[in-house]
Amino acid sequence: MFRWLVFIAAGLTFVVVVVGAYVRLQDAGLGCPDWPGCYGQLVGVPDRSEDIERAARAFPDRPLEAHKASKEMFHRYLAGTLGVFLAAITMIAWLQRRVLLQSPLLPVAIMAVVMLQATLGMWTVTLLLKPAIVTLHLLGGMATLGMITWLALRQLSLAPAGDAARRLRPWAGAGLGIVVCQIALGGWVSSNYAALACPDFPACRGAWVPAMDFSHGFQFVRELGMTAAGAPLAPEALTAIHWTHRLGALLTLIYVGVLAIVLVRTKGFARHGAILAFLLALQVGLGIANVVAGLPLAVAVSHNAAAAALIVMLTVINFALSPRNPA
Repeated sequence: MFRWLVFIAAGLTFVVVVVGAYVRLQDAGLGCPDWPGCYGQLVGVPDRSEDIERAARAFPDRPLEAHKASKEMFHRYLAGTLGVFLAAITMIAWLQRRVLLQSPLLPVAIMAVVMLQATLGMWTVTLLLKPAIVTLHLLGGMATLGMITWLALRQLSLAPAGDAARRLRPWAGAGLGIVVCQIALGGWVSSNYAALACPDFPACRGAWVPAMDFSHGFQFVRELGMTAAGAPLAPEALTAIHWTHRLGALLTLIYVGVLAIVLVRTKGFARHGAILAFLLALQVGLGIANVVAGLPLAVAVSHNAAAAALIVMLTVINFALSPRNPA
């Protein structure tokens, strides 16, 4: 039962991450002005006339948009369901640690991250989509996905890596770190609505190095669309955010691409390398398509899903190279 709970939770975590991206890209992150309920309701969104009137009185400056509220609540229900699964996993891992022959520390750590995620989710609403909070919320979701993937892999009996493959451990770890940094940059682009700040490709606003304002673009403690001083954020600041993400994508492509090639040529890791190369190429292609096609919803959501898949694949690779990987 423990094994299947972990597998289900891993799949559900991936779904929650992708649905969260969909909600954000649909501009439904503030579909419900309160938390954890929606316009004062814990179940569903106001649909009867008296409920709608009560919501209007309680939130006069936030008129109800039922289609956005429904999307936001669906994401919350999924996240809540995941929380129940992870709580059960943590409890079983602790109470049955001698039977499972596994340390319960990883499930406890996952539960701690999820509790932090719930807090960040609340702050995302109550602090009105502050870019720093939204970006941290995305990273928390990716961290949960990587950790639950590692826990799921611990439930399998996999062959240990050979001596040649073990030398790749630090390089694979660095690859995971680089992808996490690039996802953080992507989250900063999304949370600042800078995805189309450079509407052309491969240049940006007709230049390889356009006019940019890094000081305001990368101020982390500020409101959405504003500088820390409260002035409107200039287009040059959004350009700096987008351009930096592109530069990060190039560096990620080079490093992770070389890592994939080396894995393909390493005995026992050819499949790992091929899948990593495919996901990397897919992610780069989706990123380019976002700009060229003007950020279509399906492409933008797929871009987030591919990023999550890269986290999963690099976690698998690092686990396979880990000295803790059981025979």
